[in-house]
Amino acid sequence: MFKTIQFCFLFLTLVGVNSCTQDEAEDQVTLPSNLVVNVTELENGIVKVNFSAEKANFFRVSFGTSSSSPELVSGTEATYRYEQVGDYTITVQAHATEADFIKKEEVVSITEQNLGIGFPTSGFESPMEYDGYSLTWNDEFNGTTLSSDWVFEIGDGCPGLCGWGNNELQFYRRENAELKDGFLVITAKQESAGGKNYTSSRLKTQGKQVFQFGRIDIRAALPKGQGIWPAFWMLGESITDISWPACGEIDIMEMIGGNASGRDDTVHGTLHWDNNGTYSYRGGLKTLSGGSKLADNFHVYSIIWEANKITWLLDDVMFHEQDISPSSMDEFRKPFFLLINMAVGGNWPGNPDGTTVFPQQMAVDYVRVFQKD
Repeated sequence: MFKTIQFCFLFLTLVGVNSCTQDEAEDQVTLPSNLVVNVTELENGIVKVNFSAEKANFFRVSFGTSSSSPELVSGTEATYRYEQVGDYTITVQAHATEADFIKKEEVVSITEQNLGIGFPTSGFESPMEYDGYSLTWNDEFNGTTLSSDWVFEIGDGCPGLCGWGNNELQFYRRENAELKDGFLVITAKQESAGGKNYTSSRLKTQGKQVFQFGRIDIRAALPKGQGIWPAFWMLGESITDISWPACGEIDIMEMIGGNASGRDDTVHGTLHWDNNGTYSYRGGLKTLSGGSKLADNFHVYSIIWEANKITWLLDDVMFHEQDISPSSMDEFRKPFFLLINMAVGGNWPGNPDGTTVFPQQMAVDYVRVFQKD
């Protein structure tokens, strides 16, 4: 009887051991492996992260901002838009269970230029003199205060020219222009002022400096983004007497921002005038090659203005020429003043959208006017 009881006890003990071993095997978790993370920096502070791992049930991602806890993501890709300059640690976790995971970290550096508020350090520079020409007026923007040759236009164009004639969305203020590091810097911001949702600046030399014929060079780094519309242009001094377009308009440079070809990568040069009672315009354009954008480098935007033609140049290379010899274009043989501005929205560029990052900045290095000897 004793042997029988002893055998039963031994049997139950072996069964119990086998049961525990089986439970432990079932409870053991297999961690994911081979976690691969690729980080791609896109435009306007946007960063895309692609990741993969073997035997991962789900992923969590942190972009290293104030929200430090990695968040659950769907699929194997995540994007984030940074709004502040800095170094950020991106963490990707590949999970088997909520508590069991492996992780990998990548550091990304976000600069002012990534965010649209920094300026390139390279680009084309034009000379201080040309054969057969003399420098007659210039502003190198090296001081601490803006020259008295410039005056600000304030507001939204109302009541006479609401939206400045183009359904633009900005309210122009003095505060959005400053001299900084040898540049005239104009900043477009998404903020409320004067009943508008955006602010920027617009300057002109009207009543201070007027020009008739010659060569004009403007070196600048442009902004970018859907709905951003920088311009260097001229209006006839007679605008206060005969209005637009009879006074004439010379657009030295316009760019309509956006990611599509023909926008952030393209400069436009255009004339507007009154052709015997009918509004007319003509112009040309130049698109950079290889996917480059005008914001990537400083460029020099120029016109050579003669009595019978106007020639447009980008970095001293001609891209358009317009005959102005007809008598119907006589307004282009009279004095004009300069304007510099950055509009937001309007009929031509369209309005900003979810891809547009604010603030946007434009830096003008210099404006130089030469006349023939």
